[in-house]
Amino acid sequence: MAILVTGGAGYIGSHTVKELLKRKYEVVVFDNLSTGHRELVRGGYLVQADLRSLEEVRKVFRRYRVEAVMHFAALMQVGESYADPQKYYLHNLISSLNLLQAMLEAGVKHLIFSSSAAVYGQPSEIPIREDHPLQPINPYGASKFMVERILPDYDRAYGLKYISLRYFNAAGADPEGELGEWHDPETHLIPNFLLYLQGRNPGFQVFGRDFPTSDGTAIRDYIHVTDLAAAHVLALEKLKSEQNSQVVNLGSSRGYSVLEVIRTAEKVTGRQASLKFGPRRPGDVPVLLASSERAETWLGWRREHSDLEFIIQTAWKWHLNH
Repeated sequence: MAILVTGGAGYIGSHTVKELLKRKYEVVVFDNLSTGHRELVRGGYLVQADLRSLEEVRKVFRRYRVEAVMHFAALMQVGESYADPQKYYLHNLISSLNLLQAMLEAGVKHLIFSSSAAVYGQPSEIPIREDHPLQPINPYGASKFMVERILPDYDRAYGLKYISLRYFNAAGADPEGELGEWHDPETHLIPNFLLYLQGRNPGFQVFGRDFPTSDGTAIRDYIHVTDLAAAHVLALEKLKSEQNSQVVNLGSSRGYSVLEVIRTAEKVTGRQASLKFGPRRPGDVPVLLASSERAETWLGWRREHSDLEFIIQTAWKWHLNH
């Protein structure tokens, strides 16, 4: 029996595939390689196809004996979602609905869903608990929220059990150096700044220096991608053993400002940068921090790699070698 991993050639998906393979799971990766990379698939079977084609999704369930699904595949750039919301709603919703339909037809009733802190919107309390109101403020977050709204109905009507994992900021790279963050264009703070320090990114700008924080820059909760991958395997095993649907934050309750990240990166790399500041981006909130209580107590999750220096060290090693 296999675990089907949609988007398994992407950043978090590929790290999770590696964790599954370490635990001797059979893995089938389903990815159209529009943003993922064949080189990041380190084992298992790769099916190059598109979730927006229901027939292509049905084929993979007919070909492989799938026992559970991890669903990473989605468009994920917040800025692009503002500029082209239709693209995000069509892609992220149709792909998810096709996947759910094919799962029901094949009798597969276990799903780990890759959600996002973007479902919360502007937080009314810090750290953010899972029962915080869901008020997404950008189309990307809204598309994740819509899938989350659908899942309880599929549980009630069809017995499809799920765990929705709401990430905060995934960062870093595989400590063994095999995998890392590889986006085009790159929009995340840590890889963007490291590419700038390498001279591979011609310009770098800090967005906003007037947030109500200690240094005026936004504060975010960073989790090493390997810790996120481990949480997915824990969630899968929890779902199989307990058969209860749940939503779980994956964060640390510890935040770092943009300037703290930059100074740590300068320390790790031994390189200095001349910073330029620009206005806030649409939808940016001052502080995003997760309550990790449910992940720790219910899921049994422990963060082993999420020290900021280690995150940046692994990312720097990846970018130097790739």
